[in-house]
Amino acid sequence: MSNSRRKFLRQAALGSTALSLSSVLPLEALNRSHWISPNEQINYGVIGCNGMGWSNMRSHLLMPHVNCVAIADVDQSVLDRRAADVEKARGKKPKLYKDYRKLLANKDVDAVVIGSPDHWHCRMFVDALEAGKHVYVEKPIANTIQECRLMLAAAKKHPKLMVQVGQWQRSGGHYEKAIEWVRSGKLGNIRLVKVWAYQGWMKPVDVKPDGSAPAGVDYDMWLGPAPKRAFNPNRFHFNFRWFWDYAGGLMTDWGVHEIDIALYAMNATAPKSVMASGGKLAYPDDASETPDTLQAVFEYENFSMLWEHATGIDNGNYGRTEGIAFIGNNGTLVVNRQGWELIPETSRDDQSGINKYDMEAVPKQNRRGNYLDNHTRNFADAILNNDPGSLKCGIETGSIAAINAQMGNIAYKTGRKVYWDAKKGEFKKDPEANKLILANYHNGWKVPV
Repeated sequence: MSNSRRKFLRQAALGSTALSLSSVLPLEALNRSHWISPNEQINYGVIGCNGMGWSNMRSHLLMPHVNCVAIADVDQSVLDRRAADVEKARGKKPKLYKDYRKLLANKDVDAVVIGSPDHWHCRMFVDALEAGKHVYVEKPIANTIQECRLMLAAAKKHPKLMVQVGQWQRSGGHYEKAIEWVRSGKLGNIRLVKVWAYQGWMKPVDVKPDGSAPAGVDYDMWLGPAPKRAFNPNRFHFNFRWFWDYAGGLMTDWGVHEIDIALYAMNATAPKSVMASGGKLAYPDDASETPDTLQAVFEYENFSMLWEHATGIDNGNYGRTEGIAFIGNNGTLVVNRQGWELIPETSRDDQSGINKYDMEAVPKQNRRGNYLDNHTRNFADAILNNDPGSLKCGIETGSIAAINAQMGNIAYKTGRKVYWDAKKGEFKKDPEANKLILANYHNGWKVPV
């Protein structure tokens, strides 16, 4: 992007009242092609746009200086639907591709949103950077620890390209306030951090027979580097999350969001050890592979972190379906997507025999605003300002959450406590666990170098 074009875009972003209006107007009301020329916009392509890929792109389109000029997806029905959505928002259809590599070859594309299944993230991410594109990549950044490292290396190779990971809680104002409290020392010694996701909406994944892929779906391209197998609808849109070939279950799907905030607040990066226990306890006979019930204990230098997830149950810790609890000697701070509050500890006065609070309670501080929109705007602003330091969730941040979540899954798969050697970047004296660090690509696809 030229300096003159970047200057124009920065002025458009800062000076347009349309940007503030975008939070209250529907997307179809944001067709501003007569306000800003398509040649003076940040041109985006989106790769994988059925679910979060489109949510991310739609959020970007709330900014008048952002345009979607290209879409890649293996499902023609998804391509057609999203092309219509873009035309409604911008008055012009994007170019459509079944093969993401052809989208990356499009010189009009400045940045890409990667919303494919997890097993594709690393390959697409590296290819996008090599093609000179800024990247917004969905979480978790990858499906193995090795891929996380490769993505870090690729980003370091291209320092002028902006990379944002879709862990949008990092752009949440009430999370920032909660983290300030945790780091203030007022909670006293924090010995335990609980992170959890109880998902009552998740019902059994019905067993279905293998069959033919739907018309218009390039199933070989969908599989990509995953092992070859017959098409099954359970392993396709959305439910791919519950199969090891493509993702890591709730540990990586929800876990990276919560683990990210927990470790960031505690200034921690890598555990000393991890152990995990659970399994398919809620729906033992359904089609999914990943555990529907899991507890994992991560040991860090001065505290432990307990991850919990369960499907079919909403009544999680502190009456919340998801959240993070920082448990200190003086009080506990509980934060989730709705807000945060501080619950004080009590101690007994030996003379009076009366319980007293060790600190004052802080009532619930509610969330305000749309954090996904904050997060996408932060990415676009970083592009405009050529400022990677302003990114709320860069690739290193995303890798810490993903690697820790992968460690939890590895401990579950091995069925034992695993010990991490931070200097060597591997598990201590554990060939089986270290094998699970690696990515194994199939069908002619190669692990990025």
